[in-house]
Amino acid sequence: MDVWENEAIDKSQYATSIAVNDEDEQADAESHLQSVMPKATVRNTFSAPASALAENEKEGESFDPMDSHKARRIADREDEYKARRRNRIISPERHDPFAAGDQTPAADVRTYKDIMEEQQLAKEREAVMAQVQKRMEEEKEKKKRPGDSADSGADMKRAKSETNGDASRLGSASSQISSASTKRFGGVTPLAKSAWDTSEASEAATPSRWDSATPVIGSRKNRWDETPQRIGPDATPGGSEKKVRSRWDETPVMLGGATPLVGATPFGGIDMMTPSHLSALTPEQLQELRFQRDVDDRNRPWVDEELDALFPPEGYEILEPPASYKPLQTPSRKLLATPTPGGTPAYQIPAEKPKDAYSVPPTPADLPFVKPEDYQFFAPLLDETIDEDELSKDEGNERKIMKLLLKVKNGTPPMRKQALRQITDKAREFGPGPLFNQILPLLMSPTLEDQERHLLVKVIDRVLYKLDDLVRPYVHKILVVIEPLLIDEDYYARVEGREIIANLSKAAGLATMIATMRPDIDNLDEYVRNTTARAFAVVASALGIPALLPFLKAVCQSKKSWQARHTGIKIIQQIAILMGCAVLPHLKQMVEIMEGGLTDEQQKVRTITALSLAALAEAATPYGIEAFDSVLKPLWIGTRAHHGKVLAAFLKAVGFIIPLMEPEHSGFYTREIMPILIREFQTPDEEMKKIVMKVVKQCVGTEGVDAPYVKAEILPDFFKYLWVRRMALDRRNYRQLVDTTVELANKVGGADIVNRLVDGLKDESEPYRKMVMESIEKVVTNLGTTDIDQRLEEQMVDGILYAFQEQQSEDTKVMLDGVAAVVNSFRERVKPYLPQICGTLKWRLNNKSAKVRQQAADLIGRIAAVMKRCGEEQLLNHLGVVLYEYLGEEYPEVLGSILGGLKGIVNVVGMAKMTPPIKDLLPRLTPILRNRHEKVQENCIDLVGRIADRGAEFVSAKEWMRICFELLDMLKAHKKAIRRATVNTFGYIAKAIGPQDVLAVLLNNLKVQERQNRVCTTVAIAIVAETCGPFTVLPALLNEYRLPELNVQNGVLKALSFLFEYIGEMGKDYVYAVTPLLEDALMDRDLVHRQTASTVVKHLTLGVYGLGCEDALAHLLNFVWPNIFEQSPHVINAVLEAIEAMRVSLGASRVLQHTLQGLFHPCRRVREVYWKIYNNLYIGSQDALIPAYPLLEDDEYNTYRRVEMELFI
Repeated sequence: MDVWENEAIDKSQYATSIAVNDEDEQADAESHLQSVMPKATVRNTFSAPASALAENEKEGESFDPMDSHKARRIADREDEYKARRRNRIISPERHDPFAAGDQTPAADVRTYKDIMEEQQLAKEREAVMAQVQKRMEEEKEKKKRPGDSADSGADMKRAKSETNGDASRLGSASSQISSASTKRFGGVTPLAKSAWDTSEASEAATPSRWDSATPVIGSRKNRWDETPQRIGPDATPGGSEKKVRSRWDETPVMLGGATPLVGATPFGGIDMMTPSHLSALTPEQLQELRFQRDVDDRNRPWVDEELDALFPPEGYEILEPPASYKPLQTPSRKLLATPTPGGTPAYQIPAEKPKDAYSVPPTPADLPFVKPEDYQFFAPLLDETIDEDELSKDEGNERKIMKLLLKVKNGTPPMRKQALRQITDKAREFGPGPLFNQILPLLMSPTLEDQERHLLVKVIDRVLYKLDDLVRPYVHKILVVIEPLLIDEDYYARVEGREIIANLSKAAGLATMIATMRPDIDNLDEYVRNTTARAFAVVASALGIPALLPFLKAVCQSKKSWQARHTGIKIIQQIAILMGCAVLPHLKQMVEIMEGGLTDEQQKVRTITALSLAALAEAATPYGIEAFDSVLKPLWIGTRAHHGKVLAAFLKAVGFIIPLMEPEHSGFYTREIMPILIREFQTPDEEMKKIVMKVVKQCVGTEGVDAPYVKAEILPDFFKYLWVRRMALDRRNYRQLVDTTVELANKVGGADIVNRLVDGLKDESEPYRKMVMESIEKVVTNLGTTDIDQRLEEQMVDGILYAFQEQQSEDTKVMLDGVAAVVNSFRERVKPYLPQICGTLKWRLNNKSAKVRQQAADLIGRIAAVMKRCGEEQLLNHLGVVLYEYLGEEYPEVLGSILGGLKGIVNVVGMAKMTPPIKDLLPRLTPILRNRHEKVQENCIDLVGRIADRGAEFVSAKEWMRICFELLDMLKAHKKAIRRATVNTFGYIAKAIGPQDVLAVLLNNLKVQERQNRVCTTVAIAIVAETCGPFTVLPALLNEYRLPELNVQNGVLKALSFLFEYIGEMGKDYVYAVTPLLEDALMDRDLVHRQTASTVVKHLTLGVYGLGCEDALAHLLNFVWPNIFEQSPHVINAVLEAIEAMRVSLGASRVLQHTLQGLFHPCRRVREVYWKIYNNLYIGSQDALIPAYPLLEDDEYNTYRRVEMELFI
């Protein structure tokens, strides 16, 4: 029986429709489930804990463990604002009036006039588009308001005519305006007609004798409802009723932009009576039609006349085509017909192409690898069909530049170095055009990385130096690419950008830079104006501020464009930020130039003017208050008249100017401005709060503001409105609030501030507790705790212990610094609280969290000195035992902190009283030396060195030798502090057990291949010599030099260099012993031998100055001198330094006798070397050279005899 016919069945819960898709059905089922079941028992899903899900997400397919090590593209870290650099176009070359002279520029050359005209046209276009957009929005508003549509018809017509008039006035803008304002009929958008408008058709209709048409009630008039009229030939013509236009009378409109419906039969309107364009076709179908027509046209049959004209009359015979031959011609209509199932071919799997067809072609052997993203730039280099011998000179140069740039960008360091040198040397030969046309597009590439950009910018820097004034036509091109560097987040990128623009301005000159960047000053794009202002500031720093001041005056007082005024004032701001106190000589002029901006009609101009005044005042601090006299009144008026961002800028300017005033003036102005600042304490704007706190800090820091005023007027509202939990969540406000609080404490005293803050240490919000702790730490560090009474002391200790124990976040440094600062500041007063503190530390040392254990160990090292001062040695020894038991810690960060805590205890307790004893502690440290974590290594080697220095006698010599072997591996450490501590420890150990065994270990280590290891070993040898005496080390070094092994000999020379540097005057006893060794090294074929030997001579010579060793030094000078013609920069530097040392010890006259021989040599390269040495002599010992100059005979005009000097000598 049918279910629906059975009345006994309740059919209310049955579905009466089928869902269109499964999602609707699922949603209906869920809603039904929720309606029939109690909410408490509904559980649609079963999920794992949130922590497990978060961990699972990290380990999912999208997680890349090597992501942090990948090379970052610049485009990946750019925000939307910085990405606008890619919207700028590298403009063509511009006319260089300096190179052309009086010649008229060619018609195809872009001049300054052309650029200004283009910019003016762009401004007009933008203005018209904005006007059209505004009118269209007004029309939309009128449609939304029903009461304002009575006179909409006239407004619409007026809007149409004005819009069309504007569009026709601008040729290039007309297409954009018409496309935005046309809808269907190709004209202006038809506006909706109101129901209240009078019908034009009814007013224009003339009544006839057939007025009584058949009435139709309740429906609109229809032509099929009219009474038929019969008009005879003798009827009097009369005005017929105007018919309403029907949509069936219109020509079918086929919009070209409409997308064809899927599944519709394509048609082209070819066979229809009404002509129509092919509008319902996709671009691919239209292209196919055009291609077919072109093929049909090319393959059309030849007629006899054409063939007769083409072929000669004799020698050819005309053949008749076969009867079965039918030429194949595909009509266009067949291409557009809907394919039938029978005519559609079956699908066939296409043949797979090899991988090489999609990849970059193989790179030639002499070039570095070309990445796929670089293929568009370096594709010609991979084309094997190109014969370089057949290329023209320009094409050949272009190919050479391409090869060199590829080597610079992707090559190895030696390849890159060679390519850079070639580009630099041949820059003028290549020419600026080919160079910049290939370098600049590479810099604009969206796949560029930081390292690649750095290398290409270096190429531009080298090329600019060589091209000099030839770069003038390309200045704008270069600026488009380099200006974005000025706002990059990377500091070194900003420095590189400033260097390039500075060199460019020096090469092109001020006039060219101004003419090039002048159109960008009032550009419509704010990004362009911002980067241009920063570039102008760099130009001012390179060419001098005075050269730019007349231009800035004209720009800042421009009447035509507020954008120009805004940019000009921003240039002054950037000059102040960039040049600092160098603006002082021009401060008054710069203030006068932009003082009118404070009362400008544009809000943005007023804001940037106030910010620029703040930057100037900050740069001029503490001088220059006289220059700001003319702007004080407008600033004061502005602080009372403005609100929001403008007020913030004005307050910032006032805040930087007040500290420049005399004390009485600063106090007066502070009292005047303070009510506004206190009012703004309550503002919800975070940026305003930050500026207000900065201004309060600056005003309170002046001498004219006294402490009672601050206590009575500022502190209550300051702590009421600003010391709230919300301020701790924003990092910038957090930092500014802490700094302002510290400045207030400096004025009113630490106790008052701490008393207001101490309750916050027990606040529920951890970020707020951290902010309170940091403020207390800074106040206590600056001012101490002498003015804190007993009650406040107890509150502080209780609060810091609560905050220390309740911390949950990963950042533990603030709490650690705060507790250590408070405990150390109380000194002996903290003794009653030490048992409680140490109990807390022991409990936290046993915590399961590694961060908690690490923090506790760090704090033990910080407060060990205070515990010793309080006489708690027993408690310190107990903590030492506890830390000793935790030396098996598995986390390296925690282990490093434990070693640091032990080091702090050992330092204050001493070796004799240390518990556990040193003889038990040191063997536990030996295996820890193998740990490769930097923190563990540094703390461990410091602790071992301290024991070796103060308690070496507590440990056996065998244990110290074992430690020596472990220390050798630590010479490979990356951190310099670890290597320094290691070599010092070798000295302590050698002093404890004697140098022989330690020296044997170190000399054997000279044979290793790693250079850093050998260098550190030589330093350790020198330290052992300094500690135990050179006589214990030198014989072994001289004997070791006899080994014919390069590394060993270089190591010995390096050790001698450090040795004589360390022992200084003690070297006089060993000069003659090492002279034969130095003779051999200075004559060796190896460059490194001669370089290191020259360094040894330098340190040796400086050490024995004035000690009577001149004969040995003169002998060594004869071996050093032949090396002055070496080309290696390292060798020549070492040789020249050795000669400088000889100048000091032997005297300038001895060295001058060697120098005079080559000063006038016929070879230029020889002269250059000798003149370099002479210049160094002249700089270092100008007075000592006078007696050494040769005697010249007097002539009839001049007297060269120096009688007084001759008598003195």
